[in-house]
Amino acid sequence: MPKIRSNRAAAKRFKVTGTGKIVRAKANKSHILTKKSRKRKRDLRRSTVVDAINVGSIRRMLPYL
Repeated sequence: MPKIRSNRAAAKRFKVTGTGKIVRAKANKSHILTKKSRKRKRDLRRSTVVDAINVGSIRRMLPYL
């Protein structure tokens, strides 16, 4: 059997923690930043854990994580 190919777009966007959780960056931090508050922009810098409902589809895209 050949190896399954990873989805390269997903591989660039998601990482796996040591405990096996999938981590993602937050959206809305690329442009139109002047109207967003300093606190909001600071919170967008931090990464967050992917919701449980989406974990299955990400694991299918990234079979070797």
